[in-house]
Amino acid sequence: MKTRLFKVLLTSAVLGLGATGAATAAECIAPANPGGGWDFTCRQVGKIMFDIGAVDKPVQVTNMAGGGGGLAFNYVVSERNDDPELIVAASSATTTRLAQNAYAGMTADQVRFVGAIGIDPGVIVVAADSPYKTLSDLLDAIVADPAAFTFAGGSAVGGFDHMKPLMLLQRAGLTDITKVKYIGLDGGGDAITQTIGGFTQAMTGDMSEVVGFLKSGDIRVLAVLSDERVPGFDDIPTAVEQGYDVVAGNWRGLYIPRGVSDETFQKWAGRLQQVADSDEWKEAMAANGLAPFTLVGTDFQNYIDNLIIEIRQMSKDIGVIQ
Repeated sequence: MKTRLFKVLLTSAVLGLGATGAATAAECIAPANPGGGWDFTCRQVGKIMFDIGAVDKPVQVTNMAGGGGGLAFNYVVSERNDDPELIVAASSATTTRLAQNAYAGMTADQVRFVGAIGIDPGVIVVAADSPYKTLSDLLDAIVADPAAFTFAGGSAVGGFDHMKPLMLLQRAGLTDITKVKYIGLDGGGDAITQTIGGFTQAMTGDMSEVVGFLKSGDIRVLAVLSDERVPGFDDIPTAVEQGYDVVAGNWRGLYIPRGVSDETFQKWAGRLQQVADSDEWKEAMAANGLAPFTLVGTDFQNYIDNLIIEIRQMSKDIGVIQ
């Protein structure tokens, strides 16, 4: 039976809202340094919103790295709680940290999750000059000497990126996953840089985070953690076909401040739906290794509420939290 980190409901919620331009320029906070998945979400979604007329001014992107997204989350809750023109990039990593109380007592109900419009398959990456050519090469070496290996990822210790190699290593026969070292950094771009520079032996992240580095020849992707190979990247084998039944997807979406009106919530949901329906977004997904996943508005908020419960239990099951 395949182990899935999250059960993804493939649903489309059509709100029937037209394009409504913003009176002032909207801001999208990417809770990481440039180059990672949250940065990708802000820049791609923001650009497309303007290009298709969902907003009437370009969306300003602000990078706010720190605490694996916790700095931005705390800032939104404490300083921008009623700002109707603020959106924040979010992903499965966001809900993982909230479920594990990684944001120092802050909870998911302090913001409103407005929607997700793509899912980013997980990947296991090594530097282009790494001696490990296949996923089995890497996992077998780690099982033989786990203390000699360190993974870099864009989530905190115990977060979404950390879980991916641990689940694989369990399938490879490693009985004590606590022996594997992991460094949590502020975004996938930083994690890849650590691996390319030889400071870590491998990187655990998502497809959209590595596409640029893959095209430049700096890295080798040993496995994509999806059911099937990703269109456009058909030469990268899945972990499943290599004998490790782990499927892990990371949705890409947005949250907004809790204190905004229901009308504002629905407006942003409608804008995100417009992006999901656009040819521009379909092209962006194909170019960056994303698979379709559209869930917006109240349906997505309900999904998040249930997901928090699921992640918390899963984290207990693998020993990340008590």
